[in-house]
Amino acid sequence: MTDTTTPSGDPEHWTLHPDRALPADPVTRPIAREIYAATTDLPIVSMHGHVDAQLLDENPLFGDPTELLIIPDHYLVRMIVSQGTSPDGVAHMGVAPVDPASGVSPRTDHRAIWRTFCENWHLFRGTPTRYWMEHELVEVFGVRQRPSAETADAIYDHLAGVLTTDAFRPRALFDRFNIEILATTDPASSDLAHHASLAAQGWGDKVVPTFRPDPLLHLDRAGWASDIAALSAASGIDVVSYASFLAALRQRRQAFIAAGARATDHGHLLADTTPLPDVEANRIFDLALSGGPVDPVAAQAFSGHMLFQMAAMSAEDGLVMQLHPGVLRNHDEAALATFGPDKGYDIPIAVEYTRALRPLLEAFGHHPGFRIIVFTIDETVYSRELAPMAGVYPAMKLGAPWWFLDSPDGMRRFRDTATETAGFYNTTGFVDDTRAFASIPARHDLSRRIDAGYLARLVAEHRLDLDEAVETAVDLAYNLPLAAYPAP
Repeated sequence: MTDTTTPSGDPEHWTLHPDRALPADPVTRPIAREIYAATTDLPIVSMHGHVDAQLLDENPLFGDPTELLIIPDHYLVRMIVSQGTSPDGVAHMGVAPVDPASGVSPRTDHRAIWRTFCENWHLFRGTPTRYWMEHELVEVFGVRQRPSAETADAIYDHLAGVLTTDAFRPRALFDRFNIEILATTDPASSDLAHHASLAAQGWGDKVVPTFRPDPLLHLDRAGWASDIAALSAASGIDVVSYASFLAALRQRRQAFIAAGARATDHGHLLADTTPLPDVEANRIFDLALSGGPVDPVAAQAFSGHMLFQMAAMSAEDGLVMQLHPGVLRNHDEAALATFGPDKGYDIPIAVEYTRALRPLLEAFGHHPGFRIIVFTIDETVYSRELAPMAGVYPAMKLGAPWWFLDSPDGMRRFRDTATETAGFYNTTGFVDDTRAFASIPARHDLSRRIDAGYLARLVAEHRLDLDEAVETAVDLAYNLPLAAYPAP
């Protein structure tokens, strides 16, 4: 992945090989170079991610290197934690507890945390995290030394210096990254104030919200009652029944559409979309609203029912429905209690899609106003379930490899297993799904390289002409994401 040269008498000079992640064989590599060259300067369409709108609205300096690149990156933190480097786990990498009175003290010496990362650089060999971080350090921040115990302080000082300049504020990097549009992910009760502020500054078409109602749809989730209260306050509709609950959700969806939203986002454990009879949905909701214990089976049934209801609403209002089930979130309950969610303890499970999505697709799979994009972390279902469904239902598109699968080999396997059934044009192009703002160009670059390599093989095997491969690469990188997420 790297080309490191050390001229006599000079410090190590770290550069990235121009052919990184392209095919190694001499037949397809030149073809892949030509295909990749057609996409390298295309704008980035980032329609699924977790960058906070507040960051772009307020446009602050990022802080020190550890605050920007280490602490918020659970991919990076979890790998170091997995080696047992400290009994304090994620706190050793600077992650603060959700409750200051927990007795857990996060490590506050950010230079020391950076040293720990650099000392453990070898742990990331062969991982996509390595590719992303290399791209960030070299291409974005101009680092010229490979991370190590010996270079840690020099790299930290270099990064700390550039991060004090206006050229490295969020909006400057947004423009430098050539991002055309970026979608944030926002709770249903969000007042969208930062999106309104961005719109007032002329950024309304560049940064758009995404409607994420997950906490409201799981009745047995801790904090559900307070989330319902927040929904009532945000919508202006007093949620006192199942009917008023649906009305409040519809109101918030309209508020998101007015703020530029193009999609909803649903991260349920399972893909079940079986609707309940109205009387049963009312009964379960009323029980939860009264504070009574909701049986886990009933709560799961209600969440599947609500996915069907979300599809019905999308057919009405035009918001694209994104569904990405299959992750048992917060696997370590002690870590969740201490540090909160999204700290690296989310583990995939196997998910069945064919029967689970049947109610939704039978109802809306041919509806002209409905679009659903389905993601998975269980790659065994690409050829068996998801590609065949995307290959026949007009409303369904197959989402890009996501989370644990947005790796070089994961993306190659996706193309191998999905393309022959779904083709290229029943997929949606790449989504980066990141909180790490500086990694966005690295992730899109890797996807473009992998697609170039896959298409180059088809050309070398005389299954595609070169002009078709170039056109397809441009579509995958730019045109398909825009087409998959139209404005309502």
